[in-house]
Amino acid sequence: MTMLKAIAAVVLCFATASAAIPQASKRPAARDPEVIDAKEYQKLVQSYQGKPLLVTFWATWCEPCRDEFPMLNELKKQYTTQGLQVVGVNLDDDGDLILMRRFLVKYKPAFLNYRKKAGAESAFVKAVLPGWSGAIPASFFYAKDGRQIGHLLGANNRETYEAAIRMLLTSGNGSDAAPQTK
Repeated sequence: MTMLKAIAAVVLCFATASAAIPQASKRPAARDPEVIDAKEYQKLVQSYQGKPLLVTFWATWCEPCRDEFPMLNELKKQYTTQGLQVVGVNLDDDGDLILMRRFLVKYKPAFLNYRKKAGAESAFVKAVLPGWSGAIPASFFYAKDGRQIGHLLGANNRETYEAAIRMLLTSGNGSDAAPQTK
């Protein structure tokens, strides 16, 4: 009888332990952002033609980027009904992938994110904006016709972003542009 109780206790322990193990294999793993180079960046921007687009460049090591990211997420949700499209481009090195993944899990972006392919920094920066140093945070605004009509460089507040977004949403004839700060 004692042996039977011991076996039952062991079986109960295994049953309890297996029930407590998360069923991670049933949940699809979050995918890393697609890696893009300068040419793919240009194709990405072209794919949004016909829609107002804000592209933001960020990295986990950039404190102002980390501060702006939740705000950009909120602005995307706020202006979605007016057609605003937002895309993020992460500039973290391959060694920071774990930090990037954790960041994306924490903030659950409402917009697609990509990663810049390692190397060819000059060509990539030139494809975005000739003369841009590559410093972040940086956001670029594209009108419905695909033209870049403005940018915000460095840390900016919600009011500045909202003004730029409102101008972007009303642009269309090429005569107006979003604010440009450095």
